[in-house]
Amino acid sequence: MNLKAKILLLAILPLLAAATVLSLLGLNHSRQLAAQVLDVYEYNLTESRKQALKEQMDLASSAIATITSDPQRSEAEQQAAVRHLLQNLSFGEDGYFFAYRQDGINVVHPTIPEFVGEDLYEYRDRNGNLLIQGLLDAANSGGGYHRYIWERPPLMEQEDKLGYADLIEPWNWMFGTGLYLDSITEEVAKVKASFDANIRNSFIAVMTVILATVVLIVLLGLAINLHEHRLADGRLRALVQKFLRLQLNERRKFSRELHDGINQQLVSLKFRIELAEKKLNSASGQQAALQDLGIASTVLNQTIQEVRQISHDLRPVLLDDLGLRPALRALSEHFEELTGTRVELDYDLDSEAVSDEVEITIYRITQESLNNTEKHAAASHVSIRLYQRHGRIHFHIRDDGRGFDPHRAQKQGIGLVNMRERVEVVGGQFSLQAAPGQGAEIHAILPGQKGRAQHTERRQAAS
Repeated sequence: MNLKAKILLLAILPLLAAATVLSLLGLNHSRQLAAQVLDVYEYNLTESRKQALKEQMDLASSAIATITSDPQRSEAEQQAAVRHLLQNLSFGEDGYFFAYRQDGINVVHPTIPEFVGEDLYEYRDRNGNLLIQGLLDAANSGGGYHRYIWERPPLMEQEDKLGYADLIEPWNWMFGTGLYLDSITEEVAKVKASFDANIRNSFIAVMTVILATVVLIVLLGLAINLHEHRLADGRLRALVQKFLRLQLNERRKFSRELHDGINQQLVSLKFRIELAEKKLNSASGQQAALQDLGIASTVLNQTIQEVRQISHDLRPVLLDDLGLRPALRALSEHFEELTGTRVELDYDLDSEAVSDEVEITIYRITQESLNNTEKHAAASHVSIRLYQRHGRIHFHIRDDGRGFDPHRAQKQGIGLVNMRERVEVVGGQFSLQAAPGQGAEIHAILPGQKGRAQHTERRQAAS
C-alpha cells in the first residue's frame, strides 16, 4: 500500500469510527460533537473575515503609501489627498475607512461626517468599551484587530463589528476599517439547525450519509491527486528547463573567463619563463632575462587577481568570512572610490536571521543595482536600507540619478529580470519604482527564518 492510499485510509477510518461511536453514545454525545464542530466553524468564519479585512487594509495602505511617498506634494497636500482617498474608499455594501489622530480627534469618517474634528478619545460603545483607545492601541502595536459595537448604515442600528487599525506613519495617524459580524451569527444558526435535524435521523440514515461521504472523499481525493500530479509535473518541467538554462549560461561564462583570460595569461607566463631560461644560459642575456622574469611576475599577479575575481563572482568570500554587513560596506566603499558617488548604508538587521540564499541574493541585487547606477544613472547619492519587520527582511536601494522608464528597461535588459528572479526564487517579492528625472528605487521583501544555531554552523564551516 502506497503512502497516498494510507493517507486516504487515515481520512476514512476515523469517520467510520466516529459513526460507530455516535450510534452507541446516542443523542447527547451527538449534540456535544455538533457543538464542537460549530465552535470550529464559527472560528473559521471569523478568521476568514479577518483575512478579508486585512486584505482591504493592505490595499488601502498601498494607495496611501503612493501618496505619502510622492515628493512632488507638500505634507499638507499629502494629508488632503489621504483624507480624500479614505473619504471615498469603500468595499462591499457597508465597508468604509476612518482615520483618527493619536489624541482621538477624528480626521475622516464617511458615514458620520459630524464626527470629523471631534475628540472621541473617551467614546464608549453600549458595552462600555473604549473603542477609539482600543483601535489606537492596536494600530500602535504594529496593526491589529479590535472588536466593538457600532452603528451599521444605512439604518444605523448597532451591530457587533470587527475592526482593524494601522498607522499612517508620516503623521502617526490611526486609520482603519471594519466588518459587521451579524452574518456569522446567521450562518452558525443555519448550520446548528441542520445539525439538530441530522441528529434526529435514524441509524440507517446516519450510515447512509457516512458511506456517501466516504465515497465522495475517495472520488475527491482521486481527482485532487490527479490534478496535483499534472500541476507538479508541469512545474517540475519548467523548473528543470530554467535550471538547465541557468547552468548552461554560467558554464559558458566560466569557460569564457578561463579561456580568454587566465588561459592566455598562463600561456604568456610560460613563454616568458622559457625565454628567461634561454637568456640566462648566456652571460650577455642576464639583464634581458631579468626583465622577462619581471614581466612574468606581473602577468602572474594579473592572473591571481582574475582568479580572485572569478571566485568572487561565484561566491564573495567576505560573506563567509565576515558576514553580510561588512560585505555590503566593502561593496559600497569600492563603488564610492570607483565613481565618486556617495553611498549611505542603513543596516538595521540581525544578520543571524539571514539564510545563505537570502544573504547572497541581497548581495547580488545590491551589486547589480550599483552597476546599473554606475552605467546609466549619473547619480550623486545612493542609499541602501535593510531592516526586519514581522519576520520578513526588507531591502531598499535608491539613487537620485536621471531615472528611466521601468517598462521599457525590463523589456530591453536582463539585469532587472535577473534581480526579480533571484528574489522570487528564495520566496521573496520584488518591486521597482522609477521615472525619468526622478531616480530609481528597488524594494525587495525576503524571508527571514534562519535560527542562530544554523547560522553559527555555517560560519564554523566557512572558517
